[in-house]
Order: sequence, then C-alpha cells, then structure tokens
Amino acid sequence: MHFSIPETEVCSGENGSTYVVSMIICHPLFRFITCVLHKQIKKEYGSNVVPAFPPKKIFTLTPAEVEQRREQLEKYMQAVRQDPLLGSSEMFNSFLRKAQQETQQIPTEDVSLDICLSNSQKVTVNILTSDQTEDVLDAVATKLDLPDDLVGYFSLFLIREGMDGGLTFVRKLQEFELPYVSITSLRSSEFHILLRKSYWDMAYDADMMDNRVGLNLLYAQTVSDIERGWILVNKDQHRQLKSLQEKGSKKEFIHLGQTLKYYGYIKFDPCITDFPEKGCQVIVSAGNNELNFHVKLPNEQMKEGSFKVTRMRCWRVTSSQVPIANGTTNPCSSAKCEVKLELAFEYLMSKDRLQWVTITSQQAIMMSICLQSMVDELMVKKSGGSIKKMLRKRHNGSIHRTDSQQAVKSPPLLDSPDPNREQIVKLSTKLSSVSLRGISASNSANDISGNDFHGNYAFEGIGDDDL
Repeated sequence: MHFSIPETEVCSGENGSTYVVSMIICHPLFRFITCVLHKQIKKEYGSNVVPAFPPKKIFTLTPAEVEQRREQLEKYMQAVRQDPLLGSSEMFNSFLRKAQQETQQIPTEDVSLDICLSNSQKVTVNILTSDQTEDVLDAVATKLDLPDDLVGYFSLFLIREGMDGGLTFVRKLQEFELPYVSITSLRSSEFHILLRKSYWDMAYDADMMDNRVGLNLLYAQTVSDIERGWILVNKDQHRQLKSLQEKGSKKEFIHLGQTLKYYGYIKFDPCITDFPEKGCQVIVSAGNNELNFHVKLPNEQMKEGSFKVTRMRCWRVTSSQVPIANGTTNPCSSAKCEVKLELAFEYLMSKDRLQWVTITSQQAIMMSICLQSMVDELMVKKSGGSIKKMLRKRHNGSIHRTDSQQAVKSPPLLDSPDPNREQIVKLSTKLSSVSLRGISASNSANDISGNDFHGNYAFEGIGDDDL
C-alpha cells in the first residue's frame, strides 16, 4: 500500500495563532489527521512498537519546514503500514475505513453502485456505503451468478475513461477501501469501477473457461483488449478472430487470443523514463511477469524492450511535490503544487551490473501493484502452492505474507535509490533476458503499438549462461 501526503494546510486558531494541519492520502483517496492514528496505536501497542512520530515545533513553521514535516509524516505512515504487527492490525485498517466515511461525510446507508464490465455493460449492485471492496466484489459475483471459487480470480479497479474512449487504470481497489466512498469522492463522471481478472498466468484461464460466467467475462475482456489495441493483431489474425466471433466460438477465440502479443497485459498512459536515456517518452505495459517498454528516443527512433520481474532486485514508489509552472520559485503550497509519482526498480542488466530504471508516471502506484501481484503468483508457483487457493484466501481477507514471501518486495516509500542497500533475495537463480529491439520508424509517436517489429538490436540479449 502506498501513502502520500501531497498537501498541508495552515489554519488559524481562535486566539489568532496559526497551526499546520497535515493530511494523508492513500491512493489519492481520503484525508485524516495523523496524530489521531498515532495516539490510538501507541495506546494499544506501546511506545516500543510504534514508529517515532515526527516531533512538533513550538513556533510557526516556515514553508520549508512544512514541506519537511510532510515528508516525515509520509515516511511515518509507510512505516506503520509495513510493520507486520501494526500494518495488519484491525485497529489500523478499521481506522482507514472509518476515515473514508468521516472525511467525505458519508453516513452508512443503502445505496446502488454501478460496476462496469469489459464489454461496456454495467452491473448495478445494492450495497451499504460502508461496504468494503470484497463485500462489493461478492455482491457483483452474486448478481452475475459467478461461482464462489472463481470470485478470487477477479478484482475491482478504479479507471478513468477519456473523451476518446481510452481507459486509464488508476489503481486496484484495496481490501479496506469503501468503493462507494472512493468513487463518490472523485465527483467526476469520468471515473468508474471495473471488474477485471486479477491474475497474470494464462494457464489459469482454463479454470475460467470451465464455467459459463467465467468464460463470458474472460471473452469480453479479450475482445475489449483487442479492440483497444492492447493486444496486437495482424490482418490474418483479425480475420480468424472475426470468424470465430461470428460463430460464437468463445473458447476458440480466447485460445487464439492467448497466442497474440500482449495478451493479458495492462497498458499504461504515455509517460517518461530515464532508460536508455533521460527524458525518453515511453508507453509501459505490464504482463507475462514483465514491464514492456515502447520507447521514443530523443532522435525520434523507436525501441522496444522488456524488464522481467525476476531480474528486479527491488523497486520503490516515491512521491514528491512539484511546483506548477507559474514563473515563481516559492516553496510548494497546496494551490501551487502537484504530486509527482515515480516508480524506480533496480535491474540486473548483466551478471555483475545492476542499474536503476525510473518511470515518471501518475500510474506509478498501479505499476507497483502489478509487479507485486506478479511476484505473489511466482512465489506461490515456486513453492508448489495453488494460485486458486491464494486468490481465494486473499479474497477472504485472511492472507498474510510469510517471511519467504517477503523475499522479493517493494521497499519503503520515499526511500532514495541506494546501491548499497542490503540485497534482497532473488526469486530464482535462473533469470530471463532483456533486450531492446528496434521498432519500425513508421509508427507514430502517439501510437507505437504497430504490428511491425523489426530493426537492429540496440542491446545484446543477456542469457542465463552469462549469469
């Protein structure tokens, strides 16, 4: 879970004095005063367990000191969440749930909530405003007649629909979230909640296709991804797919889709990366245990490359306040700044060379969630466990990571990339390769997902034997 505190507010007291109120946002979702939480968990668990709270200052804070305190509170919240005892405590999660309603001043009552499906249809469920993500997911499953053992294969995602019909994945709704409050607080018709499969390995599609509802949902998602250009299809494949669609051959349609490039990937909005050069425009896609890059170099040349999650030593999401261009150099205030999110991962480029790769994107948190879920699947598969059981346990809210599952994880928020950081255990000793391939220069800058992938290799592939 990723916390940020993008704003502070200077308030006036009754006697004319001023004080600073720091607000916390979890997945830009809700706000609450942090000292309330600190007092509660300190009372319950004692001072030795609770992370140190940023000290208060007697005198009025300068703008620079306000910014420093904002960063300290961010680190405090992340430390609480990552503590095995505090982060999984009912007190902490209950506090987060209640804070959502109280902040938005939404009482507990019966409401209707629309959940979008991949085929643009909507399912309306009757819920309580205080229902959490899993409660809503259960309600959707009941409405669709989706079997209980398949519910855990799906998640609810907050998406934003653009004027052109394009979808932006904002985040996956977390267990403690109240979906009705989340969507209502945004106060925009652009945002919707989408039901989508939450696993990555296409081998688990077989479980879905054994059930009528599961088959229909998977089929609708595959059709949607193809229509949006997320899955690459050439003319011959398009004809085959159209023929299968006309025949109503859904299973055969999916089987053909599984053979296509980027099947099951999530495609993110254009953003910026420092690889292979600083300031490069990039379109990132997540799937098949990798982050795929379509990079536009400063010389307008297009390159494609993939970064396997098994070669990532660690990753982190950082947030910072960036002044909105207004010709001033004043420190940030809530009215003059915006939150900048970055995903940075340390990657094994060759046997003895690690390199940090940074992506600057407002979808950095969603990218991190994708990476973590890929690792979760790989760890379960490596241990001989069942992905089906893992998903269902998570759905029931009873899954807790063991020490072995913590081997490959996202480090604390706001840590600076540190090459001397204690090494995290790698997922496997056999690691896949990375290469950057030239893409046809005919592809436009805005749409670099064309079907022609050719050109000279920009980087030599790294094989397992080299490790």
